[in-house]
Amino acid sequence: MNYASFPFNNRIPASREDPREGSDFIDLERLLSMAKRQAKVVGVGAIIGLLLGLVYLQTTPPTFTASTRVLIDEGMNKMVDEVSATPVNMQTDAAILSQIEIIKSARLAAVVVDKEKLDQNQNFMQPPKSLLSTLVGYARGFLQIFRSAPDVAGGAELTEAQRKAMAAAARKEQAMAMLQADIMAERSGRSYVISMGYRSHDPQLAAAITKAYADAFVADQLDASFDATEKAAVWLQGRLEELRTSSQKAALEVEKFRAENGLAAARGETIAEQQLSDLNAQLILAQADTAKARARYEQYRTIVESGPEAAVGNSTLSAEEAGNPLISELKKRYSGVSKREQEISAGFGPNHPQAVALRKEQADLSNQILRELSQLSETYRNAYEVAQSRETALRNSVMEATGQNSSANQAQVRLRELQQQATALSTLYQTFLSRYEEASQQRSFPIAKVRVISEATTPRGPSSPRTSMVFGLALVLGVVIGAAFGALNEFNERFFRTAEDVRERLGVKFLGYLPLLGSSDDKKDATKPEKGKMGTPPPQPPTRAAEAAKRRAKMRIAVDAPASMFAETLRSTKIAGDIVLQDVGCKVIGIISMLPGEGKSTVAANLAGLIASNGAKTLLIDADLRNPGLSRSLGIDAEQGLVEAVVNDQGWQSVIKVDRQTKMAIVPAVVRGRFSHTSELLSSAGMRRFIDDAKATFDYIIVDLPPLGPVVDAKAFAPLADGFVLVAEWGATPRPLVRSALNAEPQIASKILGLVLNKVDLKKLPRYGAYGGSEQFLERYSSYYVDKSEPKVKVAS
Repeated sequence: MNYASFPFNNRIPASREDPREGSDFIDLERLLSMAKRQAKVVGVGAIIGLLLGLVYLQTTPPTFTASTRVLIDEGMNKMVDEVSATPVNMQTDAAILSQIEIIKSARLAAVVVDKEKLDQNQNFMQPPKSLLSTLVGYARGFLQIFRSAPDVAGGAELTEAQRKAMAAAARKEQAMAMLQADIMAERSGRSYVISMGYRSHDPQLAAAITKAYADAFVADQLDASFDATEKAAVWLQGRLEELRTSSQKAALEVEKFRAENGLAAARGETIAEQQLSDLNAQLILAQADTAKARARYEQYRTIVESGPEAAVGNSTLSAEEAGNPLISELKKRYSGVSKREQEISAGFGPNHPQAVALRKEQADLSNQILRELSQLSETYRNAYEVAQSRETALRNSVMEATGQNSSANQAQVRLRELQQQATALSTLYQTFLSRYEEASQQRSFPIAKVRVISEATTPRGPSSPRTSMVFGLALVLGVVIGAAFGALNEFNERFFRTAEDVRERLGVKFLGYLPLLGSSDDKKDATKPEKGKMGTPPPQPPTRAAEAAKRRAKMRIAVDAPASMFAETLRSTKIAGDIVLQDVGCKVIGIISMLPGEGKSTVAANLAGLIASNGAKTLLIDADLRNPGLSRSLGIDAEQGLVEAVVNDQGWQSVIKVDRQTKMAIVPAVVRGRFSHTSELLSSAGMRRFIDDAKATFDYIIVDLPPLGPVVDAKAFAPLADGFVLVAEWGATPRPLVRSALNAEPQIASKILGLVLNKVDLKKLPRYGAYGGSEQFLERYSSYYVDKSEPKVKVAS
């Protein structure tokens, strides 16, 4: 018994819901359940992937890879540096990458093609292709049909030789493209080693091409160094001629400018500078002489202007002057006369005639000294004037020489500029001359910075395809594709599978699972091999009578197997009706579905039979008047049915059939011709009187109604029903259809007692249930059932 199916245990209180059901939580249990359900799809995808991998291995020719390693040797550059003025820097990452691009270049590919004559090698030009490459080639050829071929100008005028040349050029370009596509070059770690390799279907060809590539790369480095040195030497030679001419011209310009501006130099100075220096020295001496003459003149002029007596007293200043003996003599006489006058004046008095005569003589001598000093002053004045004139003349000469020297200095600035230019050109010429000699020597010094450190050898085994890798990738790809299809199946799931789907999607009570009836036996009979002696005719298909008997047996499963899971689910349905409709005397329960073929008639017959077998008075009405499947399955052969009873306003007693075992009353549906106004009949007053009359006798009235999807009969009968049991086929009834139908029919939705999932595959059901759900414990529940598996339909012979 499915305890989750009880009406009072359908919903989990909000406060007790699992917090893992939040939208931000990854439900690992659900993911594992999905993985289990789609395990077969994933397995099929894995098998398909392995088969594709096997096909790839069988259709792909093996490829061999030969490799070699070259070293960018900086040690060899040191020998070049000793004779080369151009510094060779350490190889950087960009330089190594540049070397790799050189290896992959079209120029190096052309060298290898010419050396190995690959464009004429059919083994190289037409390698075996894999199935995938062949298919891609066919696809490209098909696309080329829709492309217009390029017009070749003058194609009709080409000669046979020109066509052959064009074909040879095209073959060479194709060979170069194939080489560039399959050559491999990469740096080994952070070292200066470059690993080169070539892959081909022929191991000998792969080794030969790899070795040719290494030789071509080394030769290319040598040729590049030689060409660079040769071009440098030629350029330097031409440049030297220009520098020699320019240097000589600059030197001549210096000398010519020096001569034109009188800038001839002696002792490191120009003539103007030497002349100015001499004049300055003479001017300084003249200024000193002028000052001396002026001082002497001023001194004597002052003495003369002070009078005779002051002249006699100051005459001592010039007494030592050479060339003035008269002043000295007069001074001596004056001194002697003064001495005698003082003696006579002291002895005889100042009025003594001799004293007077001596003072007179003294005055005459003073005047004579004054006259001499006056003449000497005039002499010194003339000397002062001469010295002053000489100083003025020298100053004028210095000024003139200074002007000339200023012009010379301005010219000398230009001269220095010319000298610097000449010196620079001379230095540059010497430098280029030195480099030219070094470049000339380097042309005969063939040392490359690249050398092969690992020779290419013939590969012993194929490098691709690798069996383990192909199978591994194929398996992973197959699993991924299978998982994608499985996920697509899961996300496209639109049917009811579990009780949780019913509660979450519809919000109605879940009443239980009804197992699929007779599926196992039918499948076994369909797949069972024929047995018996040779010539024995194969078993005949079941007769119409046997089919009818099987249908009747399905309608009595709950009665014939009351301890089965099928009957237990119907008991849960009855209890749900009893609880909800406990205040109702006679319970009118309609059995409905959304689509035809979901088993509602089987559920209605078994539910009514189960209730009747328990002793309750039960009436089963086949109200599916357009397609009375219930009456046909029960095998009722009647002349009158529900239509006649309602139309003729007859009681139920006139049309019922009674089951002898359960005493269940059955009102069949007898359809004669095409009857389309079934909804009006089910909602008519006669139908209401028919039901009211039956309620007085029966405890339960089970009504098998048409599906909600195609017709409105169930909606028309809704006012007469106390409740509805909704039957949905497990894994077949779309959830949106049920939800939209219930939303559109609120009168029916409000009376839904619950939903029953019919035709459930019990072996697959646990895959869809959540961990801890009742679906996971079906095997343990089965110990309470007499029949351990789903009921089998057994037909008596």
